[in-house]
Amino acid sequence: MDTEATDFFAATFSIEEEDHTLANALRFFLNKNPHVAFCGYSMPHPSEEIVNVRVQTTGQITATQALKAACEDLQHVCVHMRSTLDAAVMKYQREEEARERSGA
Repeated sequence: MDTEATDFFAATFSIEEEDHTLANALRFFLNKNPHVAFCGYSMPHPSEEIVNVRVQTTGQITATQALKAACEDLQHVCVHMRSTLDAAVMKYQREEEARERSGA
């Protein structure tokens, strides 16, 4: 993490072994936070598996707190999506078994 001198409200976080998939999702959740004044990300080079996420807050929370909150929000969405998908797959399998038993 690179922070500007004595300014914990602006920071650049380097995340290794990640790409646009994670970075764009984090950017989305960071932008939803009312305490985030700016956020964006860049990839230094397409062949490098590193993403630089820049966060600047309004001063009410630190950049680290904003990034942590975005990660937690993203995790909650992923858990919800997984449970919704699992429930839909189970429902489909039950319906298929019922159709097979009924001979349809």
